Amino acid sequence: MAWRQLLLASGLLAAVLLTNVEQKIFMQESDASNFLKKRDKRSPKSRDEANVENRQKLRADELRREYHEEQRNESENFVEEQNDEQEERSREAIEQWRQWHYDGLYPSYLYNRHHI
Repeated sequence: MAWRQLLLASGLLAAVLLTNVEQKIFMQESDASNFLKKRDKRSPKSRDEANVENRQKLRADELRREYHEEQRNESENFVEEQNDEQEERSREAIEQWRQWHYDGLYPSYLYNRHHI
């Protein structure tokens, strides 16, 4: 019977200690939402606030850089595909022209005539 009382007392003591520790570690929701607003506009920023702002700016810069790099890569790929298609069309057209104008001589007569 004594061990049950001891167990119950230790359980209650642990619960009380945890609630006290929780209150010390975590701040109230209203305090948390107004944490950065407490500082007066003219007072200097704390080191933590400056670090948070710098991290946010660096992250925004990194995201912007990645976005522009992705856009540039997409446009370069598009231009490269367009050039490849244009080269393929012109190569096919030249090949068709050569087949149509071929007169049995190699190289073709048009490319081999002499100007006097």
